[in-house]
Amino acid sequence: MRSYRYALVCALFVLTLLRAPLALAQTPSPLQEWQYSGGVILAGLFEPDRPKYRTITGLAADLEPAYSGSRAYRIEGGPVISMYHRNEWFVSTGDGIGYNFLRGSHYQIGVSMGYDLGRKVDQDNANLHGMGNINPAPVAKLYATWVLSKKLPLILRVDARQFIGGAQGAVGDIAIYTPLPGSSHTFVMFAGPSLTVATNHYMQVLYGVTPQQSAASGHPVYTIAHDGTATAGVGFSATKFFGSHWLLNFDGALSQIRGKPERSPVVEKTRQNVAALSFNYQW
Repeated sequence: MRSYRYALVCALFVLTLLRAPLALAQTPSPLQEWQYSGGVILAGLFEPDRPKYRTITGLAADLEPAYSGSRAYRIEGGPVISMYHRNEWFVSTGDGIGYNFLRGSHYQIGVSMGYDLGRKVDQDNANLHGMGNINPAPVAKLYATWVLSKKLPLILRVDARQFIGGAQGAVGDIAIYTPLPGSSHTFVMFAGPSLTVATNHYMQVLYGVTPQQSAASGHPVYTIAHDGTATAGVGFSATKFFGSHWLLNFDGALSQIRGKPERSPVVEKTRQNVAALSFNYQW
């Protein structure tokens, strides 16, 4: 049982870090927010005396829509470089720089700073011509994670993200995820749904069409006047261990654009899928 728990802890830690680093290159990513920051809370619950530092390096690639609402897909890749200091702070290509200012065996509350690469017209000139670029911008996040118990490791995750420039506005997520039956000491799986809500300003920048943009693009004017639901989706993560250091990680997610954004003339396809694969070394 202890060996299984140790493998579970390792996998949870890995699933927290091994998000393909370019998956944040669009606004927003189809991956669920919990997939970037999920497992460290369980690592602290099952192994309170785990090593002070853990580091992972590797290579990752993902297949994702060119931008939120796009029909076209693209493949991107890059390095994975991540470090965690127990349950206190982290530096990750997938989740930025963060610190858990409140933490316990069953919960953590923290802040982080990431970076969003925005949206460029040349990602799809046919559909985005005249819409203008959404500039890259820092993203500040406040988050909280709570795990029900060791016997029932159901995890609740909530967060609020503020875009400092770029898409502007704010986004919030609520998610539940858990280890799946069929996991073993060499192969561990997790899955869970999430719901994303956003301010009208954020949704207007991403999915709205101003009169000026309408004149330049040919899209009809489209205004989002109220806060509301932006997306709903489900994520799946799996890690296969090869010995004590090498691992292969897969992440997949289905995300459905909903509410007012669903009817935007900029949105070509409301269902957004993503798959990310990484091969890594941990110590």
